Amino acid sequence: MKHIVGISLGSSKRNHVVTVELKGEQYKIERIGTDGDMNKMIEIIKELDGVVDAFGLGGMDLYIYAVDRRYEFRDSRRIFRAAEKTPIVDGSGLKNTLERRSIEQLNQETDMFDEQKKVLLMSAMDRLGMAQAFEKAGCKMIYGDLLYVLGLPVPLYSLKSLAAVARVLAPLVGQLPFSMVYPTGSKQSINKPRYTRYFHECDIIAGDFHYIHRYMPEELPKKIIVTNTVTKDDLEFLRERGLKTLITTTPEMEGRSFGTNVMEALLVCMGGGKSELSEAEYHRLLEELDLRPRVVEL
Repeated sequence: MKHIVGISLGSSKRNHVVTVELKGEQYKIERIGTDGDMNKMIEIIKELDGVVDAFGLGGMDLYIYAVDRRYEFRDSRRIFRAAEKTPIVDGSGLKNTLERRSIEQLNQETDMFDEQKKVLLMSAMDRLGMAQAFEKAGCKMIYGDLLYVLGLPVPLYSLKSLAAVARVLAPLVGQLPFSMVYPTGSKQSINKPRYTRYFHECDIIAGDFHYIHRYMPEELPKKIIVTNTVTKDDLEFLRERGLKTLITTTPEMEGRSFGTNVMEALLVCMGGGKSELSEAEYHRLLEELDLRPRVVEL
């Protein structure tokens, strides 16, 4: 049995373990939260390095994307270095393939985009593939990178404007403590609505669930959420807020969907245990597994 472990900077209350069988092989998939403690993440990775088959880095990214280039988070690189034997991934490979593919499938197989939709994507620097797929589907975009990552009252309306801003800010943001740009630990369970007019203006709210949960208004009736990493409690939270539909780009496994980092670690195991697969290899494995968006009417 292969063992995949997602080490997350997020809350330990969201820990989960499942065993699945894929293509005749069993995989134990485990998520371990460290409640915002990076040193604990490093300790667990060092303890399990060479013992488990792949790590997913959760609750933080290694890279942020400025459309045509990428920059590292300093804090994330320190954690990546703790794994010397076991491959470790942050989910960026699947964000560019699975998430892009999920939006394309929804466009081809449903009527979701028959009428032009207005989409709030919480951070395009975090999910460039999703941003490009929404634009290709004809959506009118609002990018919340400055609104929700940096807290600045400046919405962005195109990837061209995002690229210009990101080239200036991304190198600086990458040097900040990760907790300054992303809700970690106990912050993930606290809802503090911010710039709510953009939530209300849009038909679809998309991107990282912790950003959505953190900043969404108290009521958001008849909206569609496109995200991942949701639990049963998260489903109830969205129902209480009046959401219409939940779409996750990663599949449900025993009551919840795992993050792209854990799913990417799973594909790395299936692809031979290399630390990073090519885009073509990710697409091949996604095609073999026939992974499709999960749609839940709330």
